[in-house]
Amino acid sequence: MEWSELVGSRWQGKCELWEDPLGDVAQTSECSVAVDANALTYTWSYKGKPHQGRLELSADGAEFVDSWHQEKPIKGERLPSGAIATVRYTYMEEWGWRINLCHRTPSDELVLQMTNIAPWGEEARAVRMVCQRAPGPA
Repeated sequence: MEWSELVGSRWQGKCELWEDPLGDVAQTSECSVAVDANALTYTWSYKGKPHQGRLELSADGAEFVDSWHQEKPIKGERLPSGAIATVRYTYMEEWGWRINLCHRTPSDELVLQMTNIAPWGEEARAVRMVCQRAPGPA
């Protein structure tokens, strides 16, 4: 599926956030995702407090911001992949952050997954949102 096929769509589902260093325990919350012409916005919550984020694509990369774990917008590069969009960022000079947006078929689920990458190359799951199309008009 291409980004253009998702424009105007709205999604609802579950968000998982891993703070556990071993990656065994996830905090869960409800989430929503909206896809527009050049940006994806989402909402989720942590310990009852609402949060929101935005991934905005451009010809030369992407910008990411999230009210909980990336309050200042950060610019990243788009990577070729089999996903709808894959973006990689660098923060704190050596750490990496990868965001993948995928569409699962035939279940028609949208998955937004964020992975933290340590300077030594180890990858750890950070956030995963698995959503179904929201009922009603887009």
